[in-house]
Amino acid sequence: MKVVGFTFVRNAIKYDYPVLESINSLLPLCDEVVVAVGNSDDGTLALIQGIGSPKIRIVETVWDDSLREGGRVLAVETDKALAAVPADADWAIYLQADEVLHEADYSAIRAGMVRWQDDKTVEGLLLKYRHFYGSYDYVGDSYRWYRREIRIVRPGIGVRSYRDAQGFRRTGDRKLRVKLLDATVHHYGWVKPPAAMQRKQETFNKLWHSDDWVAQHVAPAQEFDYSQVDSLQRFAGTHPAVMVQRLQTQSWQFDHDLSRNRHRFKDRLKQALERITGYRLGEYRNYRLI
Repeated sequence: MKVVGFTFVRNAIKYDYPVLESINSLLPLCDEVVVAVGNSDDGTLALIQGIGSPKIRIVETVWDDSLREGGRVLAVETDKALAAVPADADWAIYLQADEVLHEADYSAIRAGMVRWQDDKTVEGLLLKYRHFYGSYDYVGDSYRWYRREIRIVRPGIGVRSYRDAQGFRRTGDRKLRVKLLDATVHHYGWVKPPAAMQRKQETFNKLWHSDDWVAQHVAPAQEFDYSQVDSLQRFAGTHPAVMVQRLQTQSWQFDHDLSRNRHRFKDRLKQALERITGYRLGEYRNYRLI
């Protein structure tokens, strides 16, 4: 079984992406990892080259900064990395630059890829998500956070990145048929020094919206205000081993009063239904679970 990882990144240092940790969490599962490195102004290319693994193959790209609707440029860059995955790969594992796999989940991921390697009705594998917010001690627990997404796809069948690169579809806009694995992506996109998070908000919203929209909706500030969140839970588990050094060097403080969590009435009803049935009412599913 041949497994290839793929990812994309630009200006990882400026926006404090844990891209090294992300790639290093992929390497044990993969025969090769394709990294599409966009035109950066902060030394990102040298950062990736410095990993020094013979498994890594870098593809240098230039982002089309005129694509400013719906985060489309992120899907374009994802597709560049996916296109570089060798045709003889059985599976391709995708992570974004702020997503990290836990070594405790490697066995479940490997087992899933082996189990469905020859079953062509399975076009992708679905992973669970854990979204950290503010610091490494809290995770989002409201319905604004997606709980599952496709992160392993079968190459060579017309798979492409969808919308803003959150998930994938096949040619013709058809949802992929997928199996759910008992493995969880640790998403650290909302855990950065407040100044870096503010810079990210000001810049990355331009991938979705016009300058006027950003000026109206992203208030100028030196640091991001992490207090503007509806509901969090304290994280009681363990982080991936590749994240240990980053956790130890956290340079800011964030504390959240759990008693001030806010859930809309309809969300409380959904939570009650989910506890009883396991079904999440109204969930966005960019896939067909089989």
